[in-house]
Amino acid sequence: MAKVYDVAKYILKSQGSMSTMKLQKLTYYCQAWSLAWDGVPLFEEEFRAWANGPVCPELFEKHKGKFVVDESLFSETSDYRFTEDETETINAVLKFYGNETSHYLSELTHKERPWMETRGKLPQGASSNKVISKELMQEYYNGL
Repeated sequence: MAKVYDVAKYILKSQGSMSTMKLQKLTYYCQAWSLAWDGVPLFEEEFRAWANGPVCPELFEKHKGKFVVDESLFSETSDYRFTEDETETINAVLKFYGNETSHYLSELTHKERPWMETRGKLPQGASSNKVISKELMQEYYNGL
């Protein structure tokens, strides 16, 4: 199974440099739509319901302190060989969401049930480390 780093590297190779927030949201949507369309996670790592939307802590640690990143961030990560279904899913996500801004993608996740339900009644901007379950992601995106 791929790691979140493999998906992030693929995204950056395909799309070029981008803000770390946009990278987080695109990896989130790759995971969400893999769960919905293929019925399996693309990678094991979890997303948490942070104040600015879903964030994968492992990916955050990799880009912490940076605002814009490119594929060189993952230069030590060998190219992962995605299956045809995985590649199709990632490419579809990039085609649909890839031209959107990080702010737009963050706002979009704020309107969707997985992030909202996981955060519960926390006030806007409050920190949270709650995991957005893959089951909730699969159920929500599969219903769209």
